[in-house]
Amino acid sequence: MKSIIPPFKPISILSLFFRGLTWTLPNNENKIYLTFDDGPIPEVTPWVLDVLKAKDIKATFFCVGANVQKHPDIYARILAEGHSVGNHTQNHLSGWTAANEAYLQEIEAAAQCINSTLFRPPYGRISPIQYAQIKDQYKVIMWDTLSKDYDGTLSSDQVYQNATTGVKSGSIIVFHDSLKAECHLRDVLEPVIDELLCRNFVFAAI
Repeated sequence: MKSIIPPFKPISILSLFFRGLTWTLPNNENKIYLTFDDGPIPEVTPWVLDVLKAKDIKATFFCVGANVQKHPDIYARILAEGHSVGNHTQNHLSGWTAANEAYLQEIEAAAQCINSTLFRPPYGRISPIQYAQIKDQYKVIMWDTLSKDYDGTLSSDQVYQNATTGVKSGSIIVFHDSLKAECHLRDVLEPVIDELLCRNFVFAAI
C-alpha cells in the first residue's frame, strides 16, 4: 500500500466522560489487539478466519446476537480456533437513539447466545445511564485505531493508513466482518497484518 497523509485521530469525547471504558490495553510485550465487529456472516467471516489462521494470530470478534443465531456454525468456528468473542447487542442498536430499557434488553438478548463479559457498543455509542447499568457485568471495549473499512467514500489505501498509523503497544484496532466493509477488508486485512508484524507487534485476543 502506498503512503498517504496520515489520518487525524481525535480523542473521542466519550473518553473524557467515561473513565471506565477501555480504549487501549497497555503492556510491555508489544501486544496489539485486532477486533472485528458486526458478524458473523457467511460471506465474510470464514474468509477472515482463514486469513487469521494462515497468519497464526488471534483476534476478538464482537458479534451481533441475531447473526450468531443465524450462523451458529461460524460462531462455533470462531471459538474453536481460539479467538475471543464479545457482545455487540442483538440487532446492532445505537445507544444514543434507543431507549435505555430497550438497549439493555438488546444486550441481554445477545447474551443468551454470546457467552462473554466483553461488550462493544455499536457505533461506539452508549449513554451514561446505559454504561452505569452494565459496567459491573461487562468490560466495555472501545478502540484507539479505527480502520473505517465500512466507508465507501475512502480508498483502500486510506483504510490501510487508518489501520496502521499511530499503532502502539496496547492498541485496539477495529475492522468489520460485514458486507458493507467487505471490499476494503479483502484489500487491506492481509497487508495491514503483514505491516504490523514487520514492526514486531504481537497480535493477541482480548
